[in-house]
Amino acid sequence: MLDKNSKLNPRQCIVFFDFDNTIATCDVFDNMLLLFSRDDRWVELEKRWKSGRIGSKTCMELQLRGMDLDKKSLDAYLPKIKFDPYFKTLYKFLQAKKVKTVVLSDNFDYILKRILKINGVKRLKVMANKLEFVRGKIITDYPFKNKDCQVCAHCKTKNLLASSPKGSIIIYVGDGTSDICPAKYANLVFAKDNLLKHFKDNKLEHIVFHNLKEVFNHLKRKLA
Repeated sequence: MLDKNSKLNPRQCIVFFDFDNTIATCDVFDNMLLLFSRDDRWVELEKRWKSGRIGSKTCMELQLRGMDLDKKSLDAYLPKIKFDPYFKTLYKFLQAKKVKTVVLSDNFDYILKRILKINGVKRLKVMANKLEFVRGKIITDYPFKNKDCQVCAHCKTKNLLASSPKGSIIIYVGDGTSDICPAKYANLVFAKDNLLKHFKDNKLEHIVFHNLKEVFNHLKRKLA
């Protein structure tokens, strides 16, 4: 963990953001379950995932199969997703400081990229699971899956390390179970919800945040 009083060189920094409940104010996929699921079988799948009996890839695949979902209905839903009010301010600040910024998500790239485009966010690198519509059918792919780990569909740790040159100052902002592993490799961690609980329980250094205004104010002081 970095010294609390030290300034950071922006050109050494790389900031990784989770998306659901971090950039977005909700879990986009969870809301889709409520809106599009044909029945409540997704609830039992969610319980099995939370208890560790199945991984997120299996859980999401089975939950997707239980949805009445097509491109038109998904595209109509996504503009309703709200951002944390300070995300765009924070992202513009990082751009101005020339800080490399990446989104790591266990959600799907089609969903994230469309939401970002709707909200006028450009040139933000997104690494996520793949989803596309082919002849009316949903086709998914998990190019970042770690075959030796069943927890996450997207191995954020692998992409975090691959995206961080030697000597990088890694800053991580997240909230969920899929953020626990990659956040351990960060020099500075902003945590809430499940990620915060894990860091607290394991006495790992972190900064509590409730919204991105707090992250913005902290980084504005830290980045020289």
